[in-house]
Amino acid sequence: MSLLPRENAPQKSYRLLRISEVINLTGLPKSTIYLKIKNDEFPNQVSIGSRSVAWVEHEVNEW
Repeated sequence: MSLLPRENAPQKSYRLLRISEVINLTGLPKSTIYLKIKNDEFPNQVSIGSRSVAWVEHEVNEW
């Protein structure tokens, strides 16, 4: 088994997406996104403030 050198390793994006970007990216309505999260079928959101959440871009893309 061969490991990639660190400089050639694929980089994951840790850019955060707000709900509108997740909707545009997936084509899913907001209610479906939250239903899928509840059923462990979609990546969980992360808190970015007391009343704000976002999703990690690479997790949504991998979904």
